Parts: sequence; C-alpha cells; structure tokens
Amino acid sequence: MLPDEYQIKIFADGADLDVIREMASRPGIKGFTTNPTLMRAAGIDDYHGFARQVLEIVTDRPVSFEVFADDIPTMETQAREIASWGSNVNIKIPITNTKSESTAELCGRLSKDGIIVNITAMFTLDQVRNIVDVLDPNTPAILSVFAGRIADAGMDPVPIMQEALEIMKATPLAELLWASPREVLNVVQANEIGCQIITVTDGIINKLSGLGKDLDQFSLETVEMFYNDAQSASYTIPTATASAAE
Repeated sequence: MLPDEYQIKIFADGADLDVIREMASRPGIKGFTTNPTLMRAAGIDDYHGFARQVLEIVTDRPVSFEVFADDIPTMETQAREIASWGSNVNIKIPITNTKSESTAELCGRLSKDGIIVNITAMFTLDQVRNIVDVLDPNTPAILSVFAGRIADAGMDPVPIMQEALEIMKATPLAELLWASPREVLNVVQANEIGCQIITVTDGIINKLSGLGKDLDQFSLETVEMFYNDAQSASYTIPTATASAAE
C-alpha cells in the first residue's frame, strides 16, 4: 500500500461496514477510526450495535470509537463502557465539550487507568501541551490534530505538526495522528515530518497506488480518460460548413 520506506501507519476512517470489511482484508491498514458524524452520514442508528459489528470484523487492530455526551461525567461513563467492549478499543475524547470546557483532566484519569485515549478535534499547540501534561507516561495515547482543517483555515499545518511532535517527546508512548487529510500529498507530508499515524478515507486510500507515479505516464492516462469519456458519451461538434449547408 505504501512504499517500504514509509513509516507512517494508515488508519482507515469511516462508518460503512462493507468498506470496513474490505479495508480489514488489507494488511497495510493498521487501524480504524470513526465518529458520530461519519456514522450518521452512513445511516447508523444503533451506536452499540454498529460498534459490535465493527469489532467482529476488526479483531487484530485498534479501533477508535468516540464518546458523544457533552458533560464531563457522562463522557467518562461512556468512555469506560466503550473501553469494556474489546481489548483493541481506543476511546476518542474531544479536546473540549461544546461549552469549551477542557477534557484534559478526564483524559488524564482514563490514561492513568490504562485506557488508551484518542484525543480528537485538536487544533492548537496549547491543546497538545495541556494533554501531554496529564497523560500517564506508561499508557499509549493518540493525539489527533486536524491538520486538514488547519489548512482549510489558510494556515500551513506542517510547522504546527512538527512542533506538536517536539512537545510530545515528553510522552514517548503517545503518537501524533494527522487528521482530516485532503489528498495523497498529506500522507507524504505527514510521513516526512515523522507523524506516527494518519487517518485516511477509502477515497484517498485507493489513490495511494499513485505514489511516485511517472508524471508523463500520468499525463497520458489523463488524456486517454478524457478521450474515452468523450467517445463513450458520443459527443459531436458540428462544423461551420455543415451548419451552413443545413
């Protein structure tokens, strides 16, 4: 899936069970993530039932499921319940609730109890510092920084991600996840700076075969695509002579 020199781990992101099943057949997929928005878009109406189906499919790699409560105590209750569903379950905790109340202390408590947290919706280096300060150094963790959405705000995410990696040296078992990638180039960027994980949708995963592709060949294939599609559509353009004759 990735060239041998790539060290970054690909986590498949989505909520379509058929896609998850297909991705689980690929050894190059090292983990799975989902969230309530993806689940709703996929028509999932039974959170627990969906999670159980995913865990029947994915038994040998980590799967991140997200809490959806908005108050910290209920978040904690949900997190501990979800963690009981399987030894390969990681718990996604948003960095704040909708009232901008930090979940850092909650993440710290879960981490100290040996629960692998995946702190999500992170955008700033201050958020990274706050989480690093509370994590148990003996428990793995994932810090999901939304590099793609940072780029959507018109800012280069690469320096932010590089600085996040420096901050995270204080917690060597924590891994930085490049979240919300927009294109294959983001996989290259994340790998080059040393991110440990990147979440990728099936659309981008299926483009990874183009990594390192010869650009002349790519150009020819693109020309052929345009030509073949025009032929399939039976497009015609009447000439001026023909129009005059009519």
